[in-house]
Amino acid sequence: MTLQTLSALLDGAEAAQYAVGAFNVSSLDQAVAVLDAAETERSPVIVQAIAGMSAYDDESRWWTRLRRLTEEYASVPVALHLDHGRTYEDCARAVEHGFTSVMIDASRSNVTDEPASFEENAALTRQVVELAHPAGVSVEGELGTIGGAEAGVSGVVEEIVFADPDEAVRFVGETGVDALAVAVGTSHGSVKFTDEAGGQRLRLELISEIKRLLTGTHLVLHGSSSVPGEAVAAINAHGGDVRPSYGISPEQKSSGIAAGIRKINQGTDSHLAWTAALRTFLHEHPPVVEPSEQLRPAIAAFRGMVAQRMKEFGSAGRA
Repeated sequence: MTLQTLSALLDGAEAAQYAVGAFNVSSLDQAVAVLDAAETERSPVIVQAIAGMSAYDDESRWWTRLRRLTEEYASVPVALHLDHGRTYEDCARAVEHGFTSVMIDASRSNVTDEPASFEENAALTRQVVELAHPAGVSVEGELGTIGGAEAGVSGVVEEIVFADPDEAVRFVGETGVDALAVAVGTSHGSVKFTDEAGGQRLRLELISEIKRLLTGTHLVLHGSSSVPGEAVAAINAHGGDVRPSYGISPEQKSSGIAAGIRKINQGTDSHLAWTAALRTFLHEHPPVVEPSEQLRPAIAAFRGMVAQRMKEFGSAGRA
């Protein structure tokens, strides 16, 4: 199979009522882990990168190499996606580098990071659609404000501005997006929800209502990581300092899929798995300086977490 658009992958997920995992990567090692998991699990997959977030100084070469790597995995359907493009220029560069899908996150101002008006969001999103669609590239937009930090570094959970179903209909009508990320109770980053009560965070009735009104548009769940406690504990036991918290449970994500979610973004869980394995290895093997020995357990842990999520999302065995 060749690289596919986001629309094509999610059309298949809609027909069979599962979700495709979209996994953030910031290095070729992480991309290999995601693609190896997809090949092993026979799962469609979305490999996604964020502008300005990688282990490399030259982003153009990074994106070119990432595109080439995804093309090597011909046995599984793969979409190469730009996650959280904040500007028109971000999306234009991704299209030029062969990404098959771009997300324009115009829900917040690129200058102040404050919530943008509906009109500002729709206008910029429409510009990106007019750029991408003639090039055969899918577009994802965002409505509402999802809490937390996309890079997972601040640990500050902002107030969530939930998506409005009627505005969702208007937004899709005015922009023509193929997929829509909706704020329904999740939060970005490695520190999510910390109150003692825990419990449900997804507004399943809101997902169902938006899905009922937007039958032809694929719904996306951002900030969906579960924040496994064992990974956080392993990191902190070996010199780390990650604040314990909780995210969205696998059971909640399954309910979200049943309500209409077709793309689930995940970054934090696989990053926690990577970091826990790396810290543990370095602690247990202090003389080791060979990078390959250090990276091997980190890549394996990353791959294992991705494979686990593929099974939970229902995409395993679909390729």
